[in-house]
Amino acid sequence: MVIPPPARAPRIIDYLKPYVLKMHFTNKYVSAQVIHTPTATVASSASSQEKALRSSLETKRDVAAAAKIGKILAERLLLQGIPAVSVHLKREQKYHGKVKAVVDSFRDAGIKLL
Repeated sequence: MVIPPPARAPRIIDYLKPYVLKMHFTNKYVSAQVIHTPTATVASSASSQEKALRSSLETKRDVAAAAKIGKILAERLLLQGIPAVSVHLKREQKYHGKVKAVVDSFRDAGIKLL
């Protein structure tokens, strides 16, 4: 006799979606993207290089620009119905400065971080 595994509550399944936030910072620009790991596709992305954002940003590389990019990306994710992401930091990235600005703007917009 085979015993099926216990069913998980639907609210837990919503937060186990495999979306990963990856950030990239250069001396000129800030970009962030959310990747769906099983299919290896980009779910959503935002960058300070986008034409629509160039006029609203004073500089394209500072902490304020990183916070704005995080807020815009979080809004795009909420429109797609993605409630939670996990954060992938490179070895040299610390939770400080631009990284902190992006992650905090995600939290403020209502995205859960795993």
